[in-house]
Amino acid sequence: MGIGQATASQLVRAGHRVYGTSRHPLHTAVDFHPLVMDVNDDESVQVAVSEVLQREQRVDVLINNAGLGIVGALEEVPDEMIRRVFDTNVWGLLRVCRAVLPAMRQQGSGLIVNVSSVAGVMGLPYRGIYSASKAAVEMLTESLRLEVRPFGVQVCSILPGDVRTNINSNRLVATGPAHSPYRQSVSAINAQIRAEVRQADTPAYIAESIEKIINESSVAAHYVAAPPVQKLAVWLKRWLPSRWFEALIKRSYGLD
Repeated sequence: MGIGQATASQLVRAGHRVYGTSRHPLHTAVDFHPLVMDVNDDESVQVAVSEVLQREQRVDVLINNAGLGIVGALEEVPDEMIRRVFDTNVWGLLRVCRAVLPAMRQQGSGLIVNVSSVAGVMGLPYRGIYSASKAAVEMLTESLRLEVRPFGVQVCSILPGDVRTNINSNRLVATGPAHSPYRQSVSAINAQIRAEVRQADTPAYIAESIEKIINESSVAAHYVAAPPVQKLAVWLKRWLPSRWFEALIKRSYGLD
């Protein structure tokens, strides 16, 4: 189960009416209202949002959760992979925000929760494209928050750490050519990330955090929902000299 499905089920149990989207029709029973929506396709997004509005006449909360991971050396990551990541993680998020905001402005209320990542506040080695896409999510959140607050709409981001989902099977990996000087490091770090995801907590803790955010009358700009060590890393990034923090990251990724 991923963050999206875990959050949808959590909110259903809390009494909310929930619509959950996926790129392809679901063939298993779920406790929320499933819709087909591809965040990479403008028409698909508009059709799905229009269907919700037709049924409910409003959208109170939007949770932007679609995301794509990637591992690779910045020098070698193919442009096509970069476009795919940014189209999903950044453009996809913006497409859905733009689709729901007219309704939220008209009703004078609404909440947008953007699922980001702790990787969005630090440049991680061989994960630079992913970090950059999530950093973009952080900045879009801050800007949009200021722009739509006069209309009664609130915006925030939640920054998960490692979560046990199916992201390992969907992650893009740019191994580079056979003679690449980065190839060994890319393979080692990809294996490390896969192991960390397998050992991580289930998405339930993210779902619970999102429910708490929804119940707040006034939301903060950013919420870190991560294991203690990764929460500490976010704090250390803010306060440590850059060389000290880089030394910690290098050691964590075996780059000493």
